[in-house]
Amino acid sequence: MENFEFYAPTRMIFGKDTHLQVGKIIKEYGFKKVLVHFGGSSARKSGLLDAVFHSLEQEGIQYVTLGGVQANPTLSMAKQGIELCLKEKVELVLAVGGGSVIDSSKCIADGVGNPDVDVWKFFTKEAAPKKALPVGTILTLSASGSEMSNSCVITNEEGGLKRGFGSSLHRPLFSICNPELTYTVSKFQTGCGTVDIMMHTLERYFGIGEANGVTDRIAEGLLKSVIEAGRIADREPENYEARANLMWAGSLSHNDLTSAGRSFMMQVHQLEHELSGMYPRIAHGAGLSALWPSWARYVCASGVERFAQYAVRVWNIDMDFENSMNTALAGIQATEDYFASLDMPVTLKQLEVSPEVLEEMAHKCTFFGKRTLAGRKELGEADILAIYKAAMGA
Repeated sequence: MENFEFYAPTRMIFGKDTHLQVGKIIKEYGFKKVLVHFGGSSARKSGLLDAVFHSLEQEGIQYVTLGGVQANPTLSMAKQGIELCLKEKVELVLAVGGGSVIDSSKCIADGVGNPDVDVWKFFTKEAAPKKALPVGTILTLSASGSEMSNSCVITNEEGGLKRGFGSSLHRPLFSICNPELTYTVSKFQTGCGTVDIMMHTLERYFGIGEANGVTDRIAEGLLKSVIEAGRIADREPENYEARANLMWAGSLSHNDLTSAGRSFMMQVHQLEHELSGMYPRIAHGAGLSALWPSWARYVCASGVERFAQYAVRVWNIDMDFENSMNTALAGIQATEDYFASLDMPVTLKQLEVSPEVLEEMAHKCTFFGKRTLAGRKELGEADILAIYKAAMGA
């Protein structure tokens, strides 16, 4: 087991009707004015925003609003939020939505805390934030885990560059997680969320480090729980226990619990960032499900025993002691079949990606020739392109 530091200070308020406590919770911290940041019309139509506003008003908390966050949140929207918060002297950013809204809120928080720095420089690693506004969340989509993580991903529309960085400064101060708020999430977005939750743990599980008994079992248990809950939520969208398990798993999958004691790099996430950066219409989870099977088969030979362990422990596949590669490949196939059972794409062709853009995507993924992707198998530009080509499908 490698040395590690585990830090997950986000206060989690979980369960039915917990969103109605938001005003009281914010008042406990002494904040007097907040930005309520949200996505499209669903938050308004569902009555959620009205409930939030009422809760804030009851506690005498002033607020300004900024809606319109889209999937794959943009730098331009975040800059609008930065300008608004500085003008209105906002003290906390309250994200009401899923991962896109939360990431946009984190970017706003970083920008307000460092008004003399172009916030995009944090994503290009040219600068690091020195402080940030506090962020709180009311989660409406189980997927990204951003409600408890230090990560933030934003797309710069100029060049279609999707980049991320981590900072403890913008990790949410508190997150309110009511599984009931996810009942109206569509079948497609529920599937995307299930994939994303799994991927946050799978990317850590197949990381650079070796086996780690406790962390491995936590990861395997989480994956099995998500697989079961994802199946149930797919056919019973208002099954509270399934929605609750997905929501809690989403938070635990990306707060670094499932990587404690093991180093990792999220190779498939890096591959997908170029995909949805170039095609903003592609949902992140759908991009991940289309890429993971081809990535797994490409790198499998560099971690056969690890992939075989995954197949046995998560998918209950019998171990082929004479040829562990057979077991490893069976586990990859089981994962691909599961994604497909949720009507998730398992090829780029299903996402209508043009083969003509693959070379450009591969070059961008290396940061224009400046990096390779570390992992059990280090991936250079030729490797990345090979994975993209394999992911196109027959």
